[in-house]
Amino acid sequence: IADRQDGIGVCGWILVSLSFLLVLITFPVSIWTCIKVVREYERAVVFRLGRILSKKAKGPGMILVLPCTDTFVKVDLRMVTCKIPPQEILTRDAVTAQVDGVVCYRIHRAVSAVANVTDVHSATLLLAQTTLRNVLGTQNLAQMLAGREEIAHSIQATLDSATEQWGVKVAHVEIKDIRIPMAMQRAMAAEAEAARETKAKVVAAEGEMNASKALQQASLVLTESPAALPLRYLQTLTAVAAQNNSTIVFPLPINLFGSLGKKSTGA
Repeated sequence: IADRQDGIGVCGWILVSLSFLLVLITFPVSIWTCIKVVREYERAVVFRLGRILSKKAKGPGMILVLPCTDTFVKVDLRMVTCKIPPQEILTRDAVTAQVDGVVCYRIHRAVSAVANVTDVHSATLLLAQTTLRNVLGTQNLAQMLAGREEIAHSIQATLDSATEQWGVKVAHVEIKDIRIPMAMQRAMAAEAEAARETKAKVVAAEGEMNASKALQQASLVLTESPAALPLRYLQTLTAVAAQNNSTIVFPLPINLFGSLGKKSTGA
């Protein structure tokens, strides 16, 4: 609608001339009704006899509006943050979840936002809800929980391409919360607990295997040196006595002294 090139016609120019003449006759009283102020963050789309006056919106600053022939619509260009209500989603693996989110957008072409859509904010919100349901409906629950950022980027790209003809730029989309049924939460908790127990058992088994290898190497060292075993035995007793001040009675194998005697005789 904003790209039409045909003018307002001869009758239209006559009405505009009469309106301008009325302003001159009633000047300076009429000047207060003709001058409008547009704020820095606003743009005014002016209609003259029902047609958009220019492809580009007016403002910011003061604009002149003729009485009886001109009307205008102000458009706010600031960023709008809109909350997407919780949506009931059925994922690809048949899990029901409630998902809500936040979408941030702004109008960057005021003429398109006024001329191409009835209510740009309502249309953007409804389209965001539909896009959220369509995108999440193609994901598994695990993908939905782990890939929030990728899903948000996909929703943003889809929304941005759909709202471009409305003059809307989608700046950011964020998935706020994902709610799943309590039964599914308990099942996921049990699965996570079982996975942690499995990992703990594997770690314990690996520790036992490493300890067995270390004991095997220690036994080989003790086999090569018979005197090392009594010394190790006495060192263990010393460590035990240092920790607890008590009398320790233990059997002492005779063969230990025999091996020590042989070593002394050989020396």
